[in-house]
Amino acid sequence: MKIVCFGDSLTRGVSFVKGRLRIVKENYPTYLQELFFSNNQSSCTVVNKGVFNDNSDLLLTRLDKDVIAEKPDYVIIGIGGNDCNFKWDEVAENPEKEHQPIVPIERYVENVKQMIMKMKASNITPVVMTLPPLDPVRYYKMISEKYGHSISHWISLQGGIEHWHGLYNRYLNKLIEEIDALKIDVRTSIKHSGDLIELISDDGIHLTSEGYKTVSTEIFKSLSAKQFVY
Repeated sequence: MKIVCFGDSLTRGVSFVKGRLRIVKENYPTYLQELFFSNNQSSCTVVNKGVFNDNSDLLLTRLDKDVIAEKPDYVIIGIGGNDCNFKWDEVAENPEKEHQPIVPIERYVENVKQMIMKMKASNITPVVMTLPPLDPVRYYKMISEKYGHSISHWISLQGGIEHWHGLYNRYLNKLIEEIDALKIDVRTSIKHSGDLIELISDDGIHLTSEGYKTVSTEIFKSLSAKQFVY
């Protein structure tokens, strides 16, 4: 049994450690592989195809190479955090203007739908993760320190990343229901797993090793309960 984990930096395994972003070994695909081994499912192979800073546009461009060509049985799709983010340098320069997320929500939904359909057409079972939660206070502290406090003014006028993050997650859930795709709700799992300070790193958006472990545990439980993996 082969599982491809397909997504952005939250799949690759990035955390904010000692003031900088670092790729960590303690990512969710690694933990997931360990869970299979420890539960006598050593025939399951987990492949990490996460790329830092990817969005759904970019995932589509590498779908054939990183997913279809791998011929997996299952693909765990984790994408959306960069889609609903903003070009903060442009926001800082023009805080009075209206700014749109990097990938508009309609295109984001269509991109995910295309990925799911193409996987199904290749006899691959797609499993979609909800967007992990973020910590808006720490996230805005980080970007304000980098781009200046004019960003805070724009947020007060337009709504910030947590508004868009939640909106994209709701649209993703709606799509999953409409096309009857398989879902793993890591967003709810992380929120119910304890203090977010321990699960989300200091940049407010990437996870800590404990956060990645929580994601892998929820994925393993969901796959096992639904008997996706055997």
